Amino acid sequence: MSAKHKDLSNAIRFLSIDAVEKANSGHPGMPMGMADVATVLFKNFLNFNPKNPNWLNRDRFVLSAGHGSMLLYSLLYLTGYSSVSLKDIKNFRQLNSICAGHPEFHPGTGIETTTGPLGQGIANAVGFALAEEILKERFGSQVFNHKTYVIAGDGCLMEGISHEALSLAGHLGLKNLVMLFDNNSISIDGPTSLAVSDNYKKRFNSYGWDFVEVDGHNEKKIFNALKKVQKAKKPTVISCITKIGFGSPNKSGSEKAHGSPLGINEVKLVRKKLNWKHEPFIIPKNIIESWRKIGKTGQIKEDKWKKFYVKKRTEIDKIFSSKFSDIFKKEKKQALKDLGALATRKSSEKILTALNVKKNMIIGGSADLAGSNNTKTKNHKTIKKNDFKGNYIHYGVREHAMCGVMNGLSLHSKIIPYGGTFLIFSDYCKPAIRLSALMKLNVIYVMTHDSIGLGEDGPTHQPVEQLAGLRSIPNLNVFRPADTTETIECWELAFKNYNTPSVLALSRQNLSPVRKFYENKNKCSLGAYEIYRSNKKVDLTIFASGSEVNLALEVSHKLATENIYSKVISVPCQELFFKQTSKYKNTILKETNYKISIEAGRSDAWVKFIGQNGMSFGVNDFGKSAPYKEIFKDFKLTVKDISNKTKKMTKKIKFNDN
Repeated sequence: MSAKHKDLSNAIRFLSIDAVEKANSGHPGMPMGMADVATVLFKNFLNFNPKNPNWLNRDRFVLSAGHGSMLLYSLLYLTGYSSVSLKDIKNFRQLNSICAGHPEFHPGTGIETTTGPLGQGIANAVGFALAEEILKERFGSQVFNHKTYVIAGDGCLMEGISHEALSLAGHLGLKNLVMLFDNNSISIDGPTSLAVSDNYKKRFNSYGWDFVEVDGHNEKKIFNALKKVQKAKKPTVISCITKIGFGSPNKSGSEKAHGSPLGINEVKLVRKKLNWKHEPFIIPKNIIESWRKIGKTGQIKEDKWKKFYVKKRTEIDKIFSSKFSDIFKKEKKQALKDLGALATRKSSEKILTALNVKKNMIIGGSADLAGSNNTKTKNHKTIKKNDFKGNYIHYGVREHAMCGVMNGLSLHSKIIPYGGTFLIFSDYCKPAIRLSALMKLNVIYVMTHDSIGLGEDGPTHQPVEQLAGLRSIPNLNVFRPADTTETIECWELAFKNYNTPSVLALSRQNLSPVRKFYENKNKCSLGAYEIYRSNKKVDLTIFASGSEVNLALEVSHKLATENIYSKVISVPCQELFFKQTSKYKNTILKETNYKISIEAGRSDAWVKFIGQNGMSFGVNDFGKSAPYKEIFKDFKLTVKDISNKTKKMTKKIKFNDN
């Protein structure tokens, strides 16, 4: 006998209540409030297959309100995903449990993305929906034709990233995107009226979204709203008026049900009120079988889909698995034919032009800085509303959403997204960049105007602490190439590091080439390598990155005229260097007693290279507005200043020339 709707939704509620209670930590109110909506969605509309969580054409389900994670874990368990067992649910919020405090992305588990920082899931969902439109255009609607559903709460919509992402989705007309707004008017501090008085309908309509409002506890009205959006012409938000902590006599409808367990006595009252006569974690046989039956319907749908997928599989696999090694080799050789000075942002544009000659799954973009970031080439075509044939996205001045959307693009399939902005604006992007690193995504951030070298725009636009901040994020490679050859090699590494996002910090000003001979090996893969030595025996090591490698070379030449000999180490990626063998690191770090570093930014990160007795030449204050050469001079980043201070440090020791 099939279970009734109230029994199916109560199974979600009580698994969530019991897990939070056992952990003595969590957010029971949201799963209790949204259980009816989730039940109608999973039972009647969501296309998914628990036996194959990686089904390419599955509907994507994103829980942006990640604090309500038990809603998701309950659904995965009830519908038959092997990734979440009853034991896992009992271990909610415990060490190494897949049922973490907030959803954490694990491929093939049904957890589509990491959420918790509010609003991020909305941006991810926009990326999912955009990816579907792009792939549908390329491979046909019989292969790619699915929806993305995202549950968002009041908090998600308060965060600024939600405005950026929803505006972009409306502009692009992502009709396959559906937001289920848990409109319960409660946040942790109390009623949302403490801080918000938005007219949500007008807000969404202004974005170009359809807005529908329903009673979030009325099965029929929820069903009718979801049925309507199956043929939507615009992205749609279904505002579900719900009661947080539904069923709790003393805590429902208040912040008391939001961020802490209900308590043993209140749980007993909820069981009585909802007529749930079962012990904690016990789901009656007819209810669990009804949920498992819901899960099995997806397998039938996938089997039908496979008939169309087989016809396109070879083409899809070929494009998804595009290799670029030959292109990188060719471009390195070409770069050495023209040894003129070139900004690394222009060097980046050259390699992107070459990469976009043939069909691939690289999707570029920029936050309204395409001409400055050099991210859009002659081989790019813009993605527009009703025209998703292109491979370039104009994100507008929406840096944070751009990065969140790129996470969604990467999570959806094997799309490799890159997006550009100025390095200073990485501050707007950092929460999404951090999630890229946490989820091990192959997302590439092109960040130009990487130092005081951008000049006249002044300290508001000159990054000083940004490189150090980005380098502090685990599992993020921060590349700062010194010339065209290094830029090509860094792009190659960004593509090959499948489980690590990359930042390419690129110069505005022209840089003379530091690599003048072709080498088949990608030397930037070492993270740091010797680029020059002024003598066989040296007693000084000069570390530098990006535009300052040329300065380091000039300092080395100057010191050599005074019999102070040195080796210059280019450091395009600190993170990769510290992954090398101890033997290799020692050859770089331990040959000399004296060490200096040169980088036009905060010097903190260089202590690992120069030690406590070394000397860093950097910028530990805000920049200034002036032509860039004058700023470098003002901060004493000149050959003369650096050479003089280095001579004092080494006490003018004369090295043997042998």
